[in-house]
Amino acid sequence: MSRHRWVWMLGVTSAFLLAFGWNASVRTAAKKPIDWVKLNPAFAGATYVNDPETCRTCHEASMDTYGATKHAHSFSAKPPAGVGGCESCHGPRSTHVVDADAKLALASAQAQSTVCLQCHDGGARMGWKNGPHQSGDVSCSSCHNVMAPKSEKALLAKPATADLCVTCHADVRGDLNKMSHHPVKEGRMDCASCHNPHGSAPGLLIKATLNDTCLTCHAEKRGPFVWEHAPVRESCAS
Repeated sequence: MSRHRWVWMLGVTSAFLLAFGWNASVRTAAKKPIDWVKLNPAFAGATYVNDPETCRTCHEASMDTYGATKHAHSFSAKPPAGVGGCESCHGPRSTHVVDADAKLALASAQAQSTVCLQCHDGGARMGWKNGPHQSGDVSCSSCHNVMAPKSEKALLAKPATADLCVTCHADVRGDLNKMSHHPVKEGRMDCASCHNPHGSAPGLLIKATLNDTCLTCHAEKRGPFVWEHAPVRESCAS
């Protein structure tokens, strides 16, 4: 085998091992600790029960539907570091077990999202804290349902991404019904093809600029051309 081929194989193997190792480290990374009392002072003095069956005595129906979700499957195969089970997301519940009326709910959208971000931080969600959804009092649970499998991907609260987005963005529903529209209704793309709902870029675009986002599909429109229309060079939306 030629030396060039050996070098190529070594490079590919190294890249694979690095990628696999990085992904493995992400999957097994410890959760970020949460100050539950800061999120809700009613948690003061509460301790972890660490027994999901205690929760089942009252919440059996919810736990049955939860058992079919990706979270349940993942936690069953590899429990998260530290406290597992219901209390990973609901916090220490000892006072709730003693008094079912204990006010341990998280009222604000920011507090609710803090719980999700203990595991789902970084990557496409790096800009969440500075994004318009966060500032608009939208929480993770506004779009995702972690207790029941309602969609095939991303634990969305509705079966299709577009159906979910237009519950708030009603004006977009009208645009999608115009004679000229992106093929969202036809299922060839969805809102997330152009927008990152967890980001902070202008317009929640998946790229830094509008034109860069458009050109991910419309590569034939990328210049320079002999006769370019200057306004379009600045923004396709012109």
